Amino acid sequence: MELPCDGAGICMVCKNKPPSEETLACKTCVTPWHATCLVSPPQALSDTLQWECPDCSMIHAPSTSAFASGRSEDSGDLIASIRKIEDDKSLTEQEKAKKRQELLSGAAAGPSSLDGEEKKEKNDVLDILDKELTCSFCMQMLDRPVTTPCGHNFCLKCFQRWIGQGKRTCAYCRVQIPPKIASQPRINSTLVIAIRMARMSRSSNAGGAAKVYHFVHNQNRPDKAYTTERAKKAGKANACSGKIFVTVPPDHFGPIPAENDPERNMGVLVGEIWEDRLACRQWGAHLPHVAGIAGQSTYGAQSVALSGGYIDDEDHGEWFLYTGSGGRDLSGNKRTNKDQSFDQKFDKMNEALRLSCLKGYPVRVVRSHKEKRSSYAPETGVRYDGVYRIEKCWRKNGIQGFKVCRYLFVRCDNEPAPWTSDVQGDRPRPLPVIKELKNAIDITERKGSPSWDYEDEKSCWMWKKPPPASKKRVADNVGPEDGKVIRIIKRQKSNVSVREKLLKEFSCQICRKVMVNPITTPCAHNFCKACLEGAFAGQSLTRQRGQGRRTLRAQKNVMKCPSCTIDIADFLQNPQVNRELMGVIESLQQQAEQEKLDNISEECSEESDATEQRDLVADDQIAEEPKDESQNAQKQKKETDGDDIMDPSSNVQTMSPGKEQEASTTTDRASQ
Repeated sequence: MELPCDGAGICMVCKNKPPSEETLACKTCVTPWHATCLVSPPQALSDTLQWECPDCSMIHAPSTSAFASGRSEDSGDLIASIRKIEDDKSLTEQEKAKKRQELLSGAAAGPSSLDGEEKKEKNDVLDILDKELTCSFCMQMLDRPVTTPCGHNFCLKCFQRWIGQGKRTCAYCRVQIPPKIASQPRINSTLVIAIRMARMSRSSNAGGAAKVYHFVHNQNRPDKAYTTERAKKAGKANACSGKIFVTVPPDHFGPIPAENDPERNMGVLVGEIWEDRLACRQWGAHLPHVAGIAGQSTYGAQSVALSGGYIDDEDHGEWFLYTGSGGRDLSGNKRTNKDQSFDQKFDKMNEALRLSCLKGYPVRVVRSHKEKRSSYAPETGVRYDGVYRIEKCWRKNGIQGFKVCRYLFVRCDNEPAPWTSDVQGDRPRPLPVIKELKNAIDITERKGSPSWDYEDEKSCWMWKKPPPASKKRVADNVGPEDGKVIRIIKRQKSNVSVREKLLKEFSCQICRKVMVNPITTPCAHNFCKACLEGAFAGQSLTRQRGQGRRTLRAQKNVMKCPSCTIDIADFLQNPQVNRELMGVIESLQQQAEQEKLDNISEECSEESDATEQRDLVADDQIAEEPKDESQNAQKQKKETDGDDIMDPSSNVQTMSPGKEQEASTTTDRASQ
């Protein structure tokens, strides 16, 4: 198959960027092609000046291969088919090139049944996103999308390549891009979650219905943690915990997949941010809302939290040094104590971490905004940063003079870290050099193969050994009440379509409803246009200083984004609607409404069929009632008489008119 080079000069066949001496430009369309990847490259140097690419040459002079394949189309039909492909707006440039080559080789003689099956198997939601959310550079679905202030979306790599060429205008509308956005582009997390959810819905539909593995008996808990007015101590430390939305057991190791997320069918995504530790607990990323380690000494550790609890911690993003628990006096009513007063030992939670190190279990890691010394911590809330693996652990003298347990965590997740712009996740990397190991004691290092490791063939991290079995109650052994709740959860999950879940993700962060005229701020947050303008209604962009005194220069008012602390005053002067995002929302709403109408019509037809069936059953019962009454009367008569002789007169009264005449003739003959 012959394909040209893309906009970045990379060949679509060999995926390499050819040097200038190996690049051919078509004399008609000036499209660059890789000469080495051509089936029939020009033989002489003089032929390169008048060389035509395969696409142009088959239009002007159709190749004999089209006729050699036994096709009955003439040159006019061939040109008409090519024009039809070019006019098809639903195809990308790469797909058009493939179809042109197939047409030339005779492979596309007519619409095949396989194409129809592929269209049926395609996910409607993913088709909508593929149609609306397309990068203007690579003509593919957006990958880690960046939204410009003018409301256009691009892939992060394509946007950075455009800016790297020294261009500071939007490639779509030529509006000036602010220097801050050009130097520090923000990824639109709403679009990332939507695209990931659509792709997961396709894989989940192909793999069958998701299962609910574990059930947490928490249907009486509130949707969100709260503190009552009568509580003696206000604050979240004294709050009632909210519902657990995932169905993994509390001792679950590794990432939380989509099949254990009946609410959204996405699982816990890397980069998700919650308001506090209690909200993080509701999604199972880290269950303890105070302790920094979740685990059991004889089973292993499932998750840790980096929240600035110990001054010995060192955070380097892809790897960090974690300090164990203990060593502080918390006797009496001492709930918190920053001073260490005795040595830490490998017991309790520290032993759980060491066991995870020996077994090679994945440990979920969340970072809190309370870790002020780390540049990888979020500005607000608690963020899930993926799974890490403990490679070594030891003990050493801490900063406060007492021995502390130390652990080397190295990231090993299939999803990229929130602070990077990489498309792929982690790859096996060499361990960092730790200087404090020279004076360390009780060094523990894994000798065998880890349970969670990288698979070269599949290019992903996965369980090489079966994960430890849960010691908690699973869904197969629950009581009748819990089983009823599980069935309700499954029914609700099956009734909620992917479109409705996506529409919930496309909600305004002010009114919490589906966005109308969506606007994406420079900090990559999405709001309704009316809601954002209403939040700053009555505020002027500048304020005058020096009233009553000498006149000073007007000062610019700081207008912070409702979701973060970034100033968006310049953006509010002329906010632009994100047209691509609005098109996706409108398409999803139309399909969701149509789906509801179809469901209503199906329910009405089922009800009418059930009504007809009930009417037929009722008619049959009415027809059978006289026969049953006569049989009961005869039975009662036999019981009262006590013998087998039947009274003809009494029998006549219970018979039908035809049978009554037969009985009377029989008695007359007997008397004669």
